[in-house]
Amino acid sequence: MPLLVLPPTSLLLAAGALSVGGLIFYKSRSGYVCPLGGRTFCGGAFSGPFRSIDLPLESIVQETHDTSRLVFTLPPGSKSTGLSLSSFVIATPTLKDGKRQIRPYTPISDLSDPTKIEFLIKNMPNGHVSSYMTSLKPGDKVPFRGGISSFSWKQNNFKSITLLGAGSGITPLYQLATGILKDDADSTKIKLVYGNKTPNDIPLKRELDQLKKDFPGRFEVEYFVNNDAEKVPNARQGQINASYLQNEIPGPSEDTCVFVSGPPPFVQSICGDKRGPFFQGNLTGHLKDIGYSKSQVYKF
Repeated sequence: MPLLVLPPTSLLLAAGALSVGGLIFYKSRSGYVCPLGGRTFCGGAFSGPFRSIDLPLESIVQETHDTSRLVFTLPPGSKSTGLSLSSFVIATPTLKDGKRQIRPYTPISDLSDPTKIEFLIKNMPNGHVSSYMTSLKPGDKVPFRGGISSFSWKQNNFKSITLLGAGSGITPLYQLATGILKDDADSTKIKLVYGNKTPNDIPLKRELDQLKKDFPGRFEVEYFVNNDAEKVPNARQGQINASYLQNEIPGPSEDTCVFVSGPPPFVQSICGDKRGPFFQGNLTGHLKDIGYSKSQVYKF
């Protein structure tokens, strides 16, 4: 069951191309298409990579010692964000040195909310953009473009899915999980396996635990922490490994899929490197070792 389909060659040849920070989009009659068939979704506050909107920061709250939650206000009169499950936007701030930078961010807020959009941003060591974003004050404005998606979720396409994440890679997995669970017509069962360094380094833990309470039988979450696992209910010591995946998640079949998101070393160990924002690269790592095929794994 392939997740991504290459657009027809004729479409690409006839299309106009746009490059935003190295991301290439092709203009067709129906919207803006990324190289592997993903699509932006018109309507609402965001209406594609050609249109930039300046959003004022409404609030910023520290989530963990190195992550913050930033809420931006959407333009008055917006009917929705205009974003679909699962999608991201591109921030294009101009830093203090006068240089414009480009970074993709995945919203963690309700995509149907017409008033605001929220991001979880990790302040990376030597990360110029993340440092800039997490130093913003309420009222400061940031230009954004989007939305953009290389994967489009379909209701009940799988009986169950597994989400494997680490650190700030939780954002696309969280967006996907909440979008599925809030859709009464979607009965897909979800298991999230989430790795972090310590109990204090788990972003969105409160929300994830609440999802488990609100959707028993549909959503399960299990944590891995490198240190002090005994301080976290339902946590295991160490890192997500092949033995755990072999025994604790649904095995390879056409009825399931595994979604992976996290720092490059984590993704590489689980399923192999991703080649840029849209190209999945080869399947290697633990998931290949235990029998998954490339069509059963998606790397955010």
